[in-house]
Amino acid sequence: MDTKLKGKTAIVTGAAAGIGFATVELLLAEGANVIGGDLRPDALTALGEAVVPVVADLATEEGSKALVDVAVEKFGGVDIVVNNVGTFPYREGFLTTTIDQWRQSFEINFLSAVRLTRLALPHMIERGSGSIVTVASECGRQPDVFFVDYSVTKAALINLSKSWANEFGRKGIRSNIVSPGPTRSAQWDAPGGFGESLAAEYNMSKEEAIVHFAQEVRKLPVGHIGAPEDVAAAIVFLSSDLAKQVTGAEYTVNGGSYIAA
Repeated sequence: MDTKLKGKTAIVTGAAAGIGFATVELLLAEGANVIGGDLRPDALTALGEAVVPVVADLATEEGSKALVDVAVEKFGGVDIVVNNVGTFPYREGFLTTTIDQWRQSFEINFLSAVRLTRLALPHMIERGSGSIVTVASECGRQPDVFFVDYSVTKAALINLSKSWANEFGRKGIRSNIVSPGPTRSAQWDAPGGFGESLAAEYNMSKEEAIVHFAQEVRKLPVGHIGAPEDVAAAIVFLSSDLAKQVTGAEYTVNGGSYIAA
């Protein structure tokens, strides 16, 4: 099927690893131009000239502005925004999560999307079309005690995305959410990461522990955790004209662990 993404310009945040990197790869394969924002975007240089790596701190206004400026200067505007950047540090619980930690989570997970979308929307409105895809999480619907601040920021993104759909739909702008479940990004395989933590907890090898987590702890109907490419496929679909009648929606990519109402 023709996604009609050839020649479109997309901004992707958190673009150099995991879901963001997989999304950039797939957008490029569909013919889009991509501005990839990340604190360390070097990994994007291997993907060719159609992607423009930009060093951007998305916890700041300057980081968002840099991405939009590059999109306008190099490609003449913005067609797609993928709000993917995020942080999800492990917490012991609500009472031990500090106010500064709450502020940091909201700056990166929530306000990054607010800032970038505010800057990109006028260019989309001028073109009379555009797609905003925001990466939330199943934690936005099922809060996790150990990711309390992260969960709240993702719930806020789900609400905000619906607001964008309502306000800007008549101007040709669509806004949707992709909510992943457990997804095997770099945090699972990094030294001291989720995989090793599960291995220690269950007294198994890392691979055995991950399978045990998926099948016996989370009881995912599909029997395994997802890959970044699984989430990227949903993001690119929602970015494309294949989803021209889809807005205000939440797509769950979680192996069946939670189905949004």
